[in-house]
Amino acid sequence: MNQNSIVIRREIPSDYAAVEHLTREAFWNVYRPGCLEHYVVHVLRHDPAFVPELDLVMEREGELIGHVLYTRSFIAADDGRRIPTMTFGPISIRPDLQRQGLGKYLLDRSMEQAAELGAGALCIEGNLDFYGKSGFVVAGTRGIRYHGEPEQEIVPYFLLKELRPGFLDGVTGVYHTPQGYYVDEAAAEAFDRDFPPKERDCPDNCFDGKQKRGPAAICRRPSFQRIPCRERDQ
Repeated sequence: MNQNSIVIRREIPSDYAAVEHLTREAFWNVYRPGCLEHYVVHVLRHDPAFVPELDLVMEREGELIGHVLYTRSFIAADDGRRIPTMTFGPISIRPDLQRQGLGKYLLDRSMEQAAELGAGALCIEGNLDFYGKSGFVVAGTRGIRYHGEPEQEIVPYFLLKELRPGFLDGVTGVYHTPQGYYVDEAAAEAFDRDFPPKERDCPDNCFDGKQKRGPAAICRRPSFQRIPCRERDQ
């Protein structure tokens, strides 16, 4: 990967349609028939937790090849404090350029910017095989529990990374995913009708058109069923 040809910059409104198309292409039929992630991006831009400074596109020689966005989140600490954190996703790489290290490069550069903005820690739902390479660990091993899961259960796809060493020292509590990730599936389907038609197929990790819980990250639906959705580069 030639990093000298890569530019990472803030998304601007004229990028929106291309970013949504890129996200749709990156996730289509990966975790479910079709995908919701392009609608998640569309919704999150208008969410109060959205961090515009960390809504980033990646270009190579002027062509859009990747995107990631961040939102603010929090841990409800057991001592009553509300610990500010951030989360991110979806993170997308153009399908023909996946598995070349571009996703990790975009993630690592974006985390540097998050740290510069003062983020102390990141909490995500994702695949440890991918995110562990960038320093994430299973959050339950640090005493941070996942909202909606049994108190004693260590959730393997719930991960965290301190951007400020010691930021979570002595903290235990429950992480809450921002509400913007809970999307209305009917609205997502209506949104998708404005895109070119694509064939829907059931991927290997689903059956009967319904999603199994997987180790990858999640989108939220009103039904609170979990859909892997955050990263698409591997």
